[in-house]
Amino acid sequence: MPKTYAVLVFALSVLSRSASAFEPLPPETMDETHTFRVEVLQVTDIEPYQEAYAGFLSALQRNDVVAGKNLDINRVKIDFDIENGGFWSRLGVLMRIRQEAARIVAAKPDLVLTIGTPATKFARGMLADAHIPLVFTAVANPEDVGCLSLEDAGPGATGSTLYADMGHSLKVVHDIFPHVSRIGMIHTDDENGVANVAAAAASGRSMNMNVTSRLVAKTDSIIPSLKELYDDGKGVQMYAVPLDTYYGLRHYEAAVDLGNFGAEHKIPVVTLAMVRVPGAALYVGADFGMVGSLAGVQAAKILKRRVKPDVLPILRQEVPTVLIDPQRVASLGVQLPQAILDHKTDGKNGFWQIELVKQ
Repeated sequence: MPKTYAVLVFALSVLSRSASAFEPLPPETMDETHTFRVEVLQVTDIEPYQEAYAGFLSALQRNDVVAGKNLDINRVKIDFDIENGGFWSRLGVLMRIRQEAARIVAAKPDLVLTIGTPATKFARGMLADAHIPLVFTAVANPEDVGCLSLEDAGPGATGSTLYADMGHSLKVVHDIFPHVSRIGMIHTDDENGVANVAAAAASGRSMNMNVTSRLVAKTDSIIPSLKELYDDGKGVQMYAVPLDTYYGLRHYEAAVDLGNFGAEHKIPVVTLAMVRVPGAALYVGADFGMVGSLAGVQAAKILKRRVKPDVLPILRQEVPTVLIDPQRVASLGVQLPQAILDHKTDGKNGFWQIELVKQ
């Protein structure tokens, strides 16, 4: 999310498995002479990935692993036309990932960071065979990249995930918009978007929230689907945005159109991912920068303590970040419940920070 959208952290004390997850390692573990060599691999260069990378470097720096001092880091970004990528384009990306993985194996770095699902999924096998520690970040579902579970990455790997409990996220939505029972979601064949919509539909049932979805191509306009779901006021009462690359294409065209449509028809727009959606009244999800920092915490243990990645659990933000735009909420005629207001703290750029405890 860009600087104009403040990263407002929701319950910092429970972001990881212990309150000390972000504390530097004990001094006795530090190697004062070795220069650590780290390779970074990702597919596409998108803003959330940059946030994750920055968080990763920040966590290393807190543990005295600093580029230019005792860290030599090489970052490769594989280009991919997400909007127009067909079968052959995807095959080409797969081949590029394999080529870069082969180069990395030959270089024998101390550690590899993969950012995002594709780079992690298609590089990890070669890295595991070469016994090169792998740390991943910005992966929505660890099981999609070959992990044994949400907590166990399997041989040779660990990292951090964007995975958030959809039931918890929808509970926040329900607390703020208790009258909403019909939610519309529009997604592409992006596997993260598909998974998010399925999780929302399953979790919403227990709260009497029915999710209706529409599948579009990445080149499609979002407007026809918005109108179809709205159905002249007889359809959905809210639009929810999944973690789908569609909303970041063409200078956020789909996100802008969604926000404008919601404003014109007085329908709230919420996003279940920490990516920019102009016009959203509520953001609920894992923060890319924070998740990147969690990967850095694990990487520091591997580099400085020589801990095997298999020993380390996959970390995740246990409670989602929550951002509220009070002006947008007020324009919808919604009065925020006192339970939310009681936990409001000062935010930035018009957003409120809500600090609640994990449920």
